[in-house]
Amino acid sequence: MLPVKDVVTTSVLSKPWRSLWKLVPTLKFDYENNQSEDETYSEIVCRLLLSNKAPFLESLHLGFRFGECRSVEVGMWIGIAYARHVRDLVLHVESVKGSFIFPTGLYNCETLESLTLRSWVLVDVPSPACLKSLRTLRLENVDYKYDDSVYNLLSGCPNLENLVVYRGNLLEVETFTIAVPSLQRLTIYDDNDGEYCTGYVINAPSLKYLKIDGFKALESCLIENAPELVEATIMNVSKIINEKLLETLTSVKRLSLALSPLELKFSCNNYSGHLLL
Repeated sequence: MLPVKDVVTTSVLSKPWRSLWKLVPTLKFDYENNQSEDETYSEIVCRLLLSNKAPFLESLHLGFRFGECRSVEVGMWIGIAYARHVRDLVLHVESVKGSFIFPTGLYNCETLESLTLRSWVLVDVPSPACLKSLRTLRLENVDYKYDDSVYNLLSGCPNLENLVVYRGNLLEVETFTIAVPSLQRLTIYDDNDGEYCTGYVINAPSLKYLKIDGFKALESCLIENAPELVEATIMNVSKIINEKLLETLTSVKRLSLALSPLELKFSCNNYSGHLLL
């Protein structure tokens, strides 16, 4: 994917490209590479989005710095993209001040198939989302305003098949509940350094592939409902205290374990103890 600046530069050098660049269905706006003395970054993004004449936007990547763009401006970009029936949307926020809250309209689009929220984003979904066509959702090192924000976001994706979650030390949600009936692939990277303990509850009756990576401090990981699970990978886990974790993987056909010392509570008849792997 070429940044928009490179596409426009190419069009200046070649006459045929002067109109053809406007038909490019894949756009990437990088804050560092889209600076001008005559226009603000927001003005550049709006102008080029409105100039694009592709029948629909296949992919749009928007990167910006917190504090450099107002919420209303970002909402305008997203509104234009949704009006152009964008299918793949990547939103990347850079910040040294805090997290950016996207307008709630972000979570209401019937044509969006893939959404990535990356870095300094505070997910605030006060009511159920409406992302009926969404198949892939990537939540990369974002935070959540309330526990309900996770529920409202996921419950509004009735056709979600692939979910990727990266989590670090921004842990406003103590128990991350994933209840998605349509989900088939789930990947969780948890890079919490152990200062805060968190937990996960997974209820995904259609889940076929599960990957858990990097749990250093986890109070629980409960897989409530995953009868269709075919393949599971659990790696770089140092401490899980939950007797039901491996018990719920009994239907798995392929299980890959790459573990540092793993502590599990277990019980056998009337005896309870700990198993160290």
